[in-house]
Amino acid sequence: MNYQDRDTYGMYRTTAGLPFGSDQHKGPGPRLMGADTLNGNDVYNLQGEDLGDVKEIMLDMDSGRVSYAVLSFGGFLGMGNKLFAVPWSALSLDTTNRRFTLDVQKDRLEGAPGFDKDQWPDMSDPAWAKGIHDYYGTKPYADVLNG
Repeated sequence: MNYQDRDTYGMYRTTAGLPFGSDQHKGPGPRLMGADTLNGNDVYNLQGEDLGDVKEIMLDMDSGRVSYAVLSFGGFLGMGNKLFAVPWSALSLDTTNRRFTLDVQKDRLEGAPGFDKDQWPDMSDPAWAKGIHDYYGTKPYADVLNG
């Protein structure tokens, strides 16, 4: 599923066949997007392989920034799926295909630090966050500002 399918308010509707995100497109996207419309969006890598979909978007309540997208990957018919917190800065929005892109090989994601839906990590723990950012080669937002 993609964000245009989940758009109950018409904020991503194209006008007269114009591509989403064009200068004449009406609405807030793609620079501003509704969080609820992004849950469930597909995530692919640069090789066009399906890496799963976005289950949750994690907000840092102190800064007001998006910290992570939680992806579901693996399993069969939703059974045995592993969850992964991916730094928001590691994702890019592909408006042509209406999905997210994550620059990671599928086998690397399979080996990424993940968790079970019943045992979420403490995402506010700086050591945990450092490990996730190191794995994906990103920096926490605060480090980008200070750095």
